[in-house]
This record gives sequence, C-alpha cells and structure tokens, in this order.
Amino acid sequence: MKEELIKVTIDRPMGSSHPDYPDMIYPINYGYVKGITAPDGEEQDAYVIGVDKVIHEYIGKLIAIIHRNDDIEEKWVVCAENTTFSKAEIEKLTYFQEQYYDSYIEML
Repeated sequence: MKEELIKVTIDRPMGSSHPDYPDMIYPINYGYVKGITAPDGEEQDAYVIGVDKVIHEYIGKLIAIIHRNDDIEEKWVVCAENTTFSKAEIEKLTYFQEQYYDSYIEML
C-alpha cells in the first residue's frame, strides 16, 4: 500500500523567529496542512524534517505525531517519502519548541 503524501505550507521557515517569542529561532521548517483541522480549531501544524534549506511548501510522508499532554495541540512530523527518522532523532530536531511542553511522540 502506498503511503499518503501530505502537503505542508511553510509559514515559519528555518531561520525565522516565532511570532510571539522572537528569541525562538526555527532550526527546521514549520507550517500547516491546509484543509485539516487540528484539535485547537486551527489548521494542523507540521514540522518538516530532513530538509536543510528554506522552503515555502513541501510534500512528504507523515511519520509521527507529537501529542502534548499539557496543550490541546498536536504536531505532525513530515519527511521525504524514502527517508526514515528515529524517535530520538525527532525529539532532537523538535526540542527547540517541544522542550516547553509535556509531549510524547507516536511513531506511525
């Protein structure tokens, strides 16, 4: 069975700062999936990992969901179709933001 690919619109490219916390710089591309409503009522947020340049949109596979025990939001983790990342690698790549939450990673 072929995996479904996800299109992520990047609104916080790597190197940009968080709109509410200017000292937080995104080391990876971050955006949202149009048409998918997240638990917070907004479009579903997604980390794009494995891309080392600024991008504006990305099509990849969903490999994990980061659930937050202390927040209504969850974050999707998307990467290239023929790539894999371990839970430890995902933790390291998303630590810049997830360090502020009690979160866990569900591998898909």
